[in-house]
Amino acid sequence: MVAGSNSKDGLLAMIRDGEHMSLRQQFLLTAQLSMPAIMAQLSSIVMQYIDASMVGSLGANEAASIGLVSTTLWLFGGISGAFCTGFSVQVAHLIGAKKNVEARNIVRQSMTACLVFGLFLSLFGIGISSYLPIWLGGNEEIIMSSSTYFLIFSSCLPFLIFNILASGMIRCSGNMRIPSLLNILMCVLDVIFNFLLIFPTRSVTVCDYAFTVHGAGLGVTGAALGTAIAVVIVCMFMMHYLVFRSRELKLTLDSGSFIPTKECLHKAVKISLPMGIQQFVMSSAHILTTVIVAPLGNVSIAANSLAITAESLCYMPGYGIADAATTLVGQSLGAGRRYLARHFAYISVFLGMSLMGCMGVLMFIASEGMMSMMTNVQTVIDLGSSVLRIEAFAEPFFAAAIVTYGVFVGAGDTKTPCWMNIMSMWGVRLTLAWLLVNVFGIGLMGMWIAMATELCFRGTIFLLRMWRGGWIKNNI
Repeated sequence: MVAGSNSKDGLLAMIRDGEHMSLRQQFLLTAQLSMPAIMAQLSSIVMQYIDASMVGSLGANEAASIGLVSTTLWLFGGISGAFCTGFSVQVAHLIGAKKNVEARNIVRQSMTACLVFGLFLSLFGIGISSYLPIWLGGNEEIIMSSSTYFLIFSSCLPFLIFNILASGMIRCSGNMRIPSLLNILMCVLDVIFNFLLIFPTRSVTVCDYAFTVHGAGLGVTGAALGTAIAVVIVCMFMMHYLVFRSRELKLTLDSGSFIPTKECLHKAVKISLPMGIQQFVMSSAHILTTVIVAPLGNVSIAANSLAITAESLCYMPGYGIADAATTLVGQSLGAGRRYLARHFAYISVFLGMSLMGCMGVLMFIASEGMMSMMTNVQTVIDLGSSVLRIEAFAEPFFAAAIVTYGVFVGAGDTKTPCWMNIMSMWGVRLTLAWLLVNVFGIGLMGMWIAMATELCFRGTIFLLRMWRGGWIKNNI
């Protein structure tokens, strides 16, 4: 390794080899790892925009039918991500310590654990799919389509979990490019399949040339099937790269057991259990917000769901930087370099808050245009753009919460952040939302005022905890 190399692999090797890194090199490596993840997140948002515009063009009821179960989809996705993270963080620490053989053993064991967990979660989701829209307060017009959407999503959960697992493992090895490219491919495939499955066969005119576009005309069901097919295809590519192509983690380099050991499971549970509890409790809170919004009518449900999709254009880059922070902090601590881990934490949070602050300004200015891209129902556009302007002010603090959490995960410190998230969500957001919506009668605007207030509070307490440094002492 040549000291001072500015390539990504060279800079990562400097972490593992204990070489001095200048502040410029630290910024450069953080940016190099963040950019592919940010691009993947942005492509995911573009996919969500196109999905939402495709379904939203069918009417407010169709948009509301997906919006009704969207928070439960987050719950299942969040729990799946938390489960996989318990193994991928171990891999990041082992690679940082140059223990690649042990890292590959963790990969093998995690695959068996994720298969069992994925099948269980899928069967559970299928079992409740018929009842979920009713529990959430949906009206007769959208119950059937909501139920079908959730049923299809639940059926492909094992593939989603393996996609999350492989993507996390590859990222923690320092390779952000391949997971990012494959996630972009998933977005492209999702749009193509949705285009063919949502709409019926129709005539399209481009530059005075008319031609027939064949389609299945399945509506909301087509949107679910399109997403599910894209997930399955990309899962196959992601797992193939992990098992046969990854330089550090490909399983063909040696042999080992796929039966999880007690030590592996213990460390995974130590990391994943607080994250899983957090995801369950916080997603339950998101579901409760749906219950609060549902009585306001289908326009409010659709505006709420589409505004969340629009806002994700701002906050998904923060998740990309958080992924990079998890890798950098995890490998630095694995190499025994706590001072460097702290530096990467500060740099990542600074980049996240700066970027999302700028995105918040853009969202405030372009809120009406963002909503218009996803629906042509003017009442939904007006209400959605109003709540987006409220949320724009909270984006820098939302970035602080997202990226610092990625820092804590990289350190294997998930217990205290779990309780901080839960306290903030239930003690601030839900309490304030209930008061503003049900007592003061502000409607959906009240819900988003509560959301913006809570995000500012959460970002502040997470920044204080990162500054105090207790997280750096709790790594596995």
